[in-house]
Amino acid sequence: MIENLDMKSPDWANLNAQFIAERFPNCVTETSEGIKIDFDLLKQELSMDVIEGTKERYRLEWPGKKEAIVTANLPTTKTLRPIREDSVDFDNTENLYIEGDNLEVLKLLQESYLSKIKLIYIDPPYNTGKDFVYKDNFSKDAQDELFESGQKDEYNQRLFANPESSGRYHSDWLSMIYPRLKLARNLLTDDGLIIIHIDENEYSNLEKVQNEIFGEINNLGTIVWDKRNPKGEVAGVAQQHELISIYSKNKEIFKEKNQLKRPKENAGKILDKAENLIKESGKVNDVVRRNFKQWLSIQDFSGGEKAYNLIDENGFVFQTVSMAAPDKPETRSHRALLHPKNGLPCPVPEKGWRFPDKTMDILLSNSEIVFGEDESTQPRRKYLLSENLYENVPSLLYFGGSDNAMSLPFDNPKPLYIAKKLIESASTNNDIILDFFSGSATTAHATLLLNAENISKRKFILVQLPESTIENGPAYKAGFKNICEIGKERIKKATDKIKEETGAKIDYGFRVYRLDESNMQDVYYKPKDYNQSELDLFSDNIKPDRSADDLLAQVMLDWGLPLSLNIIEKTMAGKKVYRVANNSLYACFDNDIDEQFAKELAKDKPLRVVFKDSGFKDDTAKTNIKQLLKQLSPDTEMKVL
Repeated sequence: MIENLDMKSPDWANLNAQFIAERFPNCVTETSEGIKIDFDLLKQELSMDVIEGTKERYRLEWPGKKEAIVTANLPTTKTLRPIREDSVDFDNTENLYIEGDNLEVLKLLQESYLSKIKLIYIDPPYNTGKDFVYKDNFSKDAQDELFESGQKDEYNQRLFANPESSGRYHSDWLSMIYPRLKLARNLLTDDGLIIIHIDENEYSNLEKVQNEIFGEINNLGTIVWDKRNPKGEVAGVAQQHELISIYSKNKEIFKEKNQLKRPKENAGKILDKAENLIKESGKVNDVVRRNFKQWLSIQDFSGGEKAYNLIDENGFVFQTVSMAAPDKPETRSHRALLHPKNGLPCPVPEKGWRFPDKTMDILLSNSEIVFGEDESTQPRRKYLLSENLYENVPSLLYFGGSDNAMSLPFDNPKPLYIAKKLIESASTNNDIILDFFSGSATTAHATLLLNAENISKRKFILVQLPESTIENGPAYKAGFKNICEIGKERIKKATDKIKEETGAKIDYGFRVYRLDESNMQDVYYKPKDYNQSELDLFSDNIKPDRSADDLLAQVMLDWGLPLSLNIIEKTMAGKKVYRVANNSLYACFDNDIDEQFAKELAKDKPLRVVFKDSGFKDDTAKTNIKQLLKQLSPDTEMKVL
């Protein structure tokens, strides 16, 4: 029997139940609806004490939390449809721009991007009482949902105002963010990070939610971003900062593979200045050193950067640091270092040197110890700027600028400067960055700029609900019907500017996908709901308005293949075939598929192949093709839809 593709997102509740069933078979019961867990018995299995009932415990609760968990676990049959006319270099790019409700999109990405995203970088609604949050009502059918949300267009918008006077002010926000973060965690690599912008309204709740989903042990800290612009009239303290929360998926694995570092802001300028002064003089001398110190002293640099105010005889910029031991004196060397000019012993720190004798000898041989004019000065270690271009990400970030989203009409976009610094610190070449509250597409702009400056290959995935612009507002008057149109235009304008300024040859494209109902007729998912006479009406279980491109996207999602993979169209035995990532997947949605075509296909030995169930020449051909592939290409997995 030929297996059909599921064509829906993973059913996490059922998968988790199966996981428990494998380990605690006595705690499960099989019903017509699937596996059910006896949670009271499971609690007892996981405890060394007798479980007699519910006990008070430290945890975050709010009205609607259980519904939020169910919302995250519910599978979806929706799909993503490629929009080639809105895309840039669709066939070659590895960047994605997805239009649709991010909760549904996150569900669809679960298999294709499971543990593949290095950085999730989001700026969700802050719940100020004035902005909008998502309304997720899994218990209503589509039409009820449209009515309740006041939807006015084809995009199934799910936003609603959440004023401070609301009786569920914090609860509604928590119910919105919880399922999205729960699904997002699955997408992170084991050493991945999630960075979230937030303000004081929900920071405390956000941290509790993240502690529950990611684990308190994986909290890497919070950056206080001083915006240098206090809010206006307030009853209490005028807040002039925002907060940037950083969590890892697994802190230990993150530490093994990465360092949360940022480039020293002005290191390049400092090194260039020293090099130019030396070239002008023809050599390193006292005039060069004096002019370098004077130039550095008047720059608006940090104290740490200004400390690199020395140039050695080889032209290297450096600073000196103490070598005094910070701990008990008996653990380190107390030997005196002899001054190189007069051979007299120099002062030894009270607690000894930071390094043992063997290390001190290496530093001496490498000329990494700096002595004073005579033996009266304690020697210090030389730190070259060229070898210390990165620094730890500090908990304070000062930036009072704003961003105009490439002069596009968008309120309060994330500053490009901030996004670029954070993405650079938390990701490297070839990493994937996901932003599922994309807004004005600052994340894409920052990623492209980093790639151009460093000739790197970071990829972005942006997700944004096509929220309608305000009628007769600036964006509407500029011709933008929804936020997604602004985001896509931002990426195009940023691309033009980056190309002009850098000339870098990087991936500037992006594939656009739009969330929509499944490509499959309802009968595909619920054949038991139809009698035989009704089934005969469905000669094809695919909706008539769907293209081969649409089908391929849903097949790739169902089979767990990234949507960014290379896709090539080719003709085989007169049929159009999509070849995905070389021989990873072959898909043919033409009709009259016969044995001759199967023989041609088998020559390429694809790992996977998919056809329409109605695409075979006849039932005999369907059976014969299955057998032919088994014989001619035994490693090929065949499915139909």
